[in-house]
Amino acid sequence: MSSDFEGYEQDFAVLTAEITSKIARVPRLPPDEKKQMVANVEKQLEEAKELLEQMDLEVREIPPQSRGMYSNRMRSYKQEMGKLETDFKRSRIAYSDEVRNELLGDDGNSSENQRAHLLDNTERLERSSRRLEAGYQIAVETEQIGQEMLENLSHDREKIQRARERLRETDANLGKSSRILTGMLRRGTFHPIEEIKIKCQPGEYPAKPN
Repeated sequence: MSSDFEGYEQDFAVLTAEITSKIARVPRLPPDEKKQMVANVEKQLEEAKELLEQMDLEVREIPPQSRGMYSNRMRSYKQEMGKLETDFKRSRIAYSDEVRNELLGDDGNSSENQRAHLLDNTERLERSSRRLEAGYQIAVETEQIGQEMLENLSHDREKIQRARERLRETDANLGKSSRILTGMLRRGTFHPIEEIKIKCQPGEYPAKPN
């Protein structure tokens, strides 16, 4: 299990290093090469996301007592992935502004305002995405806790039902024993000691056995 995870880690490290290098090159390339580089980076970002998904699945298969270290590493990789996506978005915005300026001959004054506005919106979307992801994680953990509680309650209910059945059996046995004792008392009206006293004359007592 850990060997598979470490293999994915190595692939992710190599891929993210390539993506980082290409993102830094995008603003400095000629228009045609920029377009091709942007498409290539988009493809590699999708591959990186798929690697993260595979790694996440591997972590879920690890026993809970050993999962903490891998979970911390996954959080670090996801943060790195988010940073790459942010840098790529900024690089694409710069690339789009340069292409537009080249085509329209714009002096770039308005593009700076647009770029700042787009970056602000991008950061807002990222914050909202992180909040949604955190909420989803809490919902998943709450569902797991609820499932465990339901399973525990089911086991407790089975124990209570078995205890009730044993009590019913005990009550039935006690009732049966009570009826048997009542029947025995009805068949033997006098105790043997009482019969001896009746047969003796007043003032006489049976002789003690030697």
